[in-house]
Amino acid sequence: MTVLEEMRIRSLGVIDDAVVELSPGFTAVTGETGAGKTMVVTSLALLLGGRADPALVRIGAKAAVVEGRLTMTAGSSAAVRAEEAGAELEDGTLLISRTVSAEGRSRAHLGGRSVPVGVLTELADDLVAVHGQTDQQGLLRPARQRQALDRYAGDAVAGPHATYAAAYRRLRAVATELEELTTRARERAQEADLLRFGLNEIAGVEPRAGEDAELAAEAERLGHAEALASAAAIAHAALAGNPEDPEGVDATTLVAGAGRALEAVRSHDAALAGLADRMGEISILLADVAGELAGYADNLDADPLRLAAVEERRAALTGLTRKYGEDITGVLAWAEESAARLTELEGDDDRIGELTAERDGLRTELSSLAQALTDARTEAAARFAEAVTAELASLAMPHARVSFDIRQTESPDEVSGVEVGGRPVVYGPHGVDEVELLLAPHPGAQPRPIAKGASGGELSRVMLAVEVVFAGSDPVPTYLFDEVDAGVGGKAAVEVGRRLAKLAKSAQVVVVTHLPQVAAFADRQLLVEKTNDGSVTRSGVTVLEGEDRVRELSRMLAGQEDSETARAHAEELLATARADA
Repeated sequence: MTVLEEMRIRSLGVIDDAVVELSPGFTAVTGETGAGKTMVVTSLALLLGGRADPALVRIGAKAAVVEGRLTMTAGSSAAVRAEEAGAELEDGTLLISRTVSAEGRSRAHLGGRSVPVGVLTELADDLVAVHGQTDQQGLLRPARQRQALDRYAGDAVAGPHATYAAAYRRLRAVATELEELTTRARERAQEADLLRFGLNEIAGVEPRAGEDAELAAEAERLGHAEALASAAAIAHAALAGNPEDPEGVDATTLVAGAGRALEAVRSHDAALAGLADRMGEISILLADVAGELAGYADNLDADPLRLAAVEERRAALTGLTRKYGEDITGVLAWAEESAARLTELEGDDDRIGELTAERDGLRTELSSLAQALTDARTEAAARFAEAVTAELASLAMPHARVSFDIRQTESPDEVSGVEVGGRPVVYGPHGVDEVELLLAPHPGAQPRPIAKGASGGELSRVMLAVEVVFAGSDPVPTYLFDEVDAGVGGKAAVEVGRRLAKLAKSAQVVVVTHLPQVAAFADRQLLVEKTNDGSVTRSGVTVLEGEDRVRELSRMLAGQEDSETARAHAEELLATARADA
């Protein structure tokens, strides 16, 4: 079993530095109004990933720090999640800390490892159920009441709900795509025309990949044909000689003469032999270059008509690159992508037909799934209402009756709704049901929404009854109640205390209360006291036992610790609580 054993609170609100020691069973936190009892709730909320409000930091302090120590069973869902986050558990003990700076920065640590605050929030679902006055107000909202019913129903509703939710999401996606296709028909037609024009223009030119670079090189060569031919002729003459000048000296003849001179004496010196070989290589290279120069000159095309044709082709390609890509490769890539897009646009009519058929099929499917979800909720609502009503009888409301009103709102037209029970009704991600918790506080009273039909005290007991019912169907290890007994007194307060004690037999229960009838049933009572300077220090949170507990209960009863009547009543309350235990 997971138990929150201790919290240390530093520089939070009125608390300077205090340690709150909790028991595995029922712990009551009491104290004068404004003494800082609610800081216990605030501290636990921070440990569980609650919002970090810099206004909570004690004036003059740099940061508020809350540390908690929990023991938990190895292999529990909370322990597994903590270990997945990198936390270390020592002998089943998990340390959690949260720091909030005066500037608003927040840090969280879990088992000695820094973790995102969201990890603490995930753990909270498996560790603690926190309930206070704001939670009572939340229970007044129909959406929260539907969530409560679904939570109680468990798999009986969770299964149909998951199937319905998947179909709902698909229907919304299909409807969105269908609306986009039908409302943007004109834009798509214009886009298709532009793509066809571009593809036709490219097809008319029939460009080849790399053709623009090839033509640029050919144009450069054709444009300088005379200069190239003259340079090649001069170079050839210098290497191989000019037939029209038999007396001229050329490089081939000179190198050949040098080679012969070295060959004649190469046998006398190895160094000259090497140079003779290199001179032979030069002769061969000169002959090759001379031959290529002769061939280049013979093949050089100086045709002006060819140059004009090349420039005309280049102009056509430039027209394409100006519109569709940086070069012809880019133009061809644009054409490929545009052809695919055009095929997609031209297939929109077929797509609209497919989506329309799928939408109609999903609406039919959703109708049956919504009915199944309604049926599951209706069955669970009867059991939930019966269980809560039985709990209210234990909380001094023996004649109260709780029920659920599960209804649907008729849709103004078939398009915006789904058909359930032979009529179109409004639907949403959670089905077609509007769920409202009704209370008839006494016989003959008409069931009314608890927001209108329950007093503050009755609402507190309904809230407690709902949580007790949850404890039997979907338990968590720790329950924290922050003055949910507000508006309750007398016999009803005794019953609330008795019921909390019963809940504490299967879970850890922490209650911040001002009622002595509730505190008397606690296994441990903590007193929060301020010092003279208005702060709560380490000695300001004490465990009350024996005479000290009687004195505190007396103060809570009559405002006077030494009143004999109040003391007698306090002792009577403690005796009653012990007898019930």
